[in-house]
Amino acid sequence: MTGESVLRDLGEGLILRRGEASDVDALASFNSIIHQDPRATGPSPGIAAWTRDLAGRPHPTTGPSDFTVVEDTRTGQIVSALCLISQTWSYAGVTFGVGRPELVGTRPEYRRRGLIRAQFAEIHRWSAERGELVQAITGIPNYYRQFGYEMALNLDGGIAAYSADIPKLRPDETEGYLVRVAGEADIPFLSATYQHGAARDLVAAVRDETIWRYELLGRSEASVMRWKIAIVQEVAGRPVGMLFHESAPWDNGLLGLGLYELAPGVSWLAVTPSVLRYLRGVGEAAAARTRKPFSAILLRAGAEHPAARVFPDVLTRVYHPYAWYVRVADLPAFLHRIAPVLESRLAASLLPGYSGELRLNFYREGLRLDFDHGRLAAVESERPRDGTRVDAAFPGLTFLQVLFGHRSLAELRQAFPDCHYNREAGAVLGALFPKNASFVTPIA
Repeated sequence: MTGESVLRDLGEGLILRRGEASDVDALASFNSIIHQDPRATGPSPGIAAWTRDLAGRPHPTTGPSDFTVVEDTRTGQIVSALCLISQTWSYAGVTFGVGRPELVGTRPEYRRRGLIRAQFAEIHRWSAERGELVQAITGIPNYYRQFGYEMALNLDGGIAAYSADIPKLRPDETEGYLVRVAGEADIPFLSATYQHGAARDLVAAVRDETIWRYELLGRSEASVMRWKIAIVQEVAGRPVGMLFHESAPWDNGLLGLGLYELAPGVSWLAVTPSVLRYLRGVGEAAAARTRKPFSAILLRAGAEHPAARVFPDVLTRVYHPYAWYVRVADLPAFLHRIAPVLESRLAASLLPGYSGELRLNFYREGLRLDFDHGRLAAVESERPRDGTRVDAAFPGLTFLQVLFGHRSLAELRQAFPDCHYNREAGAVLGALFPKNASFVTPIA
């Protein structure tokens, strides 16, 4: 530990500091214990490998100094830690910076002392200094709301194909498409195909060639975040699609398919049976090797994915999604960032050229949006005051669910009686923020 790395004295012998290269082994050991599967009999090698990848190996955006560490100076032991993984996402094609907190954990005997709160305050400051308008995290129910987060994007879930329902080849039929391991030479195709598929989603992670090279060549084999990345190709060799899939089923028998995308102009009806048969082979081979069950393939992207729409009789079992926690500390700045999207939506709506002022009440805070002939002229924060006109009200942080397309206005009003809006606000906000599902494959 160096004096420069210390951020705060937390009292009782505890200090908050930045991680250092010398912490890698201790962080890997700490996280492998804190984040191990409760059903496991020991520390998680996959979590340890992921920690080492973030803190001890070259990573596109993250290193040891992107970790916060709470150390008990009386023992030299790490008692709490987390990290910030910076990345870029897009909103209908408009890019913005995102800080992703991860590997958040505290030893049981040190919990309920505000250690995570102190670390979140620090990484929120780092994220703001990096110009990141949004922070996003996956995590346990309700917990991260206390730090200004709202569940506002789908996470996991999906739709599954049972092994027995996957179309079989006829006796006189041969496989029209093959699946092979992706290599470095495939990076331009992976990048272009991913970008084409991501356009379906309102929110998507941006993956440049540096990220793709890291996914293929930079991750440890044992990392819990390592996917099998594969290319779908015609028998003659022309690539037509890409896959992220797991190498073995979970204990519940599901083999995860994280990404499945086809190049423009390629038929989902023609290619998908070959892909499903390949994945069934992966699952059956893993089941024979591990003596664990294999029952179905879970397409994590959900029921709106093209494969699910083309094969509703094969991809039949719906697993309802959990959600990403999202934080937007400066809503006016984010709305200004995505103003071109909002103005384009207005122009294509029933309200082209709209001019007017909307006041949104979040009960403790609020926003004023001014439109001038279809242009977002101003967005300002304001505190609600007695007697001030309110055009729409959103309790707590629920406006983020509308902003990120997670819920429609009508769905939010049905769920929250204290969400309401007048006719004009309903029409304008409905045009600005239509419901639009997203499946984010983040940088990890």
